[in-house]
Amino acid sequence: MKPIFPAIPNLPAVIYAKDQPEYLPLPAHRSEDGCVTTRWRLTWKERLQLLFSGELYLQILTFNDPLQPTKMSTELPIEFRR
Repeated sequence: MKPIFPAIPNLPAVIYAKDQPEYLPLPAHRSEDGCVTTRWRLTWKERLQLLFSGELYLQILTFNDPLQPTKMSTELPIEFRR
């Protein structure tokens, strides 16, 4: 699975962890209200695994800080639809 740049076509992008070699850079769109959106492309193997298992794992590194609300989707968020 790889992040896609830009996260939302035709909108400004930010790159998280750009200068942090211990992490992979993550392109994202950050809205004025603080909502961060990323977009991912699955490999063919990942697509088949998801098709047959119906399971998707999400790991969030909180470093023991409070967990932020998280939402996963297979569709473009409604606020970006034309």
